[in-house]
Amino acid sequence: MRRRVVITGMGGVTALGEDWPTIRARIEAGKTGVRRMPEWDRFQNLNTRLAAPIDGFDVSRRYDRKKLRSMGPVSRMAVYATERAITDAGLAGDPSLSLGRTGIAYGSSFGSPDALLGFAELMMNGTSNKLTGTSYLQMMSQTAAINIGLFFGVTGRIIPTSSACTSGSHAIGYGAETISYGMQDMMIVGGADELSVFEAAVFDTLFATSTRNDAPETTPQPFDRDRDGLVIGEGAATLVLEEFEHAKARGARIHAEVVGYGTNSDGNHITQPSSATMAAALRLALEDAKLPAEAIGFVNGHGTATEWGDIAESAATSAVLGKRMPIHALKSYFGHSLGACGSIEAWLGIEMMKDGWFAPTANLVNVDERCAELDYIIGAGYRRDIEYLMSNNFAFGGINTSLIFKRV
Repeated sequence: MRRRVVITGMGGVTALGEDWPTIRARIEAGKTGVRRMPEWDRFQNLNTRLAAPIDGFDVSRRYDRKKLRSMGPVSRMAVYATERAITDAGLAGDPSLSLGRTGIAYGSSFGSPDALLGFAELMMNGTSNKLTGTSYLQMMSQTAAINIGLFFGVTGRIIPTSSACTSGSHAIGYGAETISYGMQDMMIVGGADELSVFEAAVFDTLFATSTRNDAPETTPQPFDRDRDGLVIGEGAATLVLEEFEHAKARGARIHAEVVGYGTNSDGNHITQPSSATMAAALRLALEDAKLPAEAIGFVNGHGTATEWGDIAESAATSAVLGKRMPIHALKSYFGHSLGACGSIEAWLGIEMMKDGWFAPTANLVNVDERCAELDYIIGAGYRRDIEYLMSNNFAFGGINTSLIFKRV
């Protein structure tokens, strides 16, 4: 018999703040985290100058220097988000984290790109002045998961999830399965990614970035006919997942329940998504939750503001959930935070479900007529009490994830 999985802790750091009241207030004021990046002007072949950075993030005085040596910015954000989530769960300093029944599932699209510079210098010039004993520890794809475990003394299983834009949602899904099947009692799950011109250049070479460099307040525009591409962001979010009876026994506050998870792959093209397999992932989540499509009250869309991504996602969502399904895209506020987006959107989606208020998609004015019919939330926030929220993410290589959360 599968065990129930609940969320008892949530925490994060984003371009609009570190807590839900602050983030909601800024969203309601019409603010986004997108700005022009003058420090990127030196990169002559880069078309975009836009990003959604977290200004002023610094934990160098918060944490011990020795613990920070193996952490690049992505790990520092992940550890900080985890500290907030563990505190929110009432587990700060709890020795149970080190008894082998708590694990970690955490991901990023990469490690810290700047740590590559030492290796690049060695390969190109034959010297290694920038190469240190911690360079690889900072750049490796499992760096966030490993550093969280070391920092908090977690001795259970570690599941690194480095799957680009589904890293955070994969972590939540695999963490929930680990508890559901009795392998752990608690899982620290989530995703993180730091802002780097390295990541902006990846999408720039695919002509997928927004180039409205002099009008950052107008972009990105998910699902809009006039969109011109995505904007890179950064951040981290951590959820503490817990077996329901375990949470009850210690009197934990429960934010929501994880009731459904579906994941699959297109098996077709590295960058062009397939609406058919996207739809199949959504159906897998519904099947896992044992729910009909009409039970879903709102959809957290992936919404990257790329042409074929928006079209394929909307087609899949409409086909599975119907034309009147309300949907928004939070990347319009935070940019595309890559490995962090799945966990950030899950965290904020749960906060919105608790409030009975869902943010509109920023900058969405005219829905692209090629997008399938849905209830796109435009202009004002959407007020409704719902019982089930679906949060979807889709990544390079045709990796698809769908999570369903239940209000408690």
